[in-house]
Amino acid sequence: MAAGGPDPLFGLRNSFYLGAYQAAINNSDIPSLSTDDAVERDSIVYRSYIALGSYQLVINEIDSSAATPLQAVKLLALYLSNPNNKEMTISSLQEWLGDPAIGNNPILRLVAGIIFMHEQDYNEALKHTNAGGTMDLHALNVQIFLKMHRSDYAEKQLRIMQQIDEDHTLTQLANAWLNLAVGGSKIQEAYLIFQDFSEKYQMTSLILNGKAVCCMHMGTFDEAESLLLEALNKDAKDPETLANLVVCSLHLGKPSSRYLSQLTLSHPDHILVKRAKSAEESFDRAVQTNA
Repeated sequence: MAAGGPDPLFGLRNSFYLGAYQAAINNSDIPSLSTDDAVERDSIVYRSYIALGSYQLVINEIDSSAATPLQAVKLLALYLSNPNNKEMTISSLQEWLGDPAIGNNPILRLVAGIIFMHEQDYNEALKHTNAGGTMDLHALNVQIFLKMHRSDYAEKQLRIMQQIDEDHTLTQLANAWLNLAVGGSKIQEAYLIFQDFSEKYQMTSLILNGKAVCCMHMGTFDEAESLLLEALNKDAKDPETLANLVVCSLHLGKPSSRYLSQLTLSHPDHILVKRAKSAEESFDRAVQTNA
């Protein structure tokens, strides 16, 4: 990127960060990119395909001659596409991270953070992400610390992001995530961030879910439900939409089993599915004990 010049990938990155994955793919034909920018463009496009569940397309299109960041994105697609790939993918990942020539590549470290976060091995994830270096890595650190219930560390990462670029989409998103985790009067601030996104950019499931979660925290479940139904219209398989609809319906006294069934079919590993399953098993055990 030329110093002081406009960032040719700004719109593409923004679409990806806000969950407009198809828009990112459709608008990726950007003329006269430098080699590095072209690799970054491709990595955003392939991560968008991954977000849409098109793992096989990514696996098929990225061959062994592709640059390291793209190889890393392919590993992520392999990891997510099939539970049987997990061990093989993680061992390849560890091997690459240990290679001094490529181990410090920011996209490889980002993919490592995402994979180990999926594995709920947060300390291992932080080993590769904690040094930061890109806004994506700082934002992932915020997510990891929030999963560890360490909002104090998440806040430190957010401060770093604010010093780099307060108006960056990821800084705003990280601020909203932290506000939601802290709760109380911060919920309204998170709602305003998502509201601002919805006024500036294309409305996506991610933005609608953000607003809906804020509404649920504030006790306005009717508004949350209408936002979530709008999100469901955009993507009927989005796991966060379905999970939030289960919770919202329960609060409204409406049936939620259909949403839970859809979530179970499309995302059997989702934490809400696992919780519902273990609650069911505990109930069955209790019934058997008392029978």
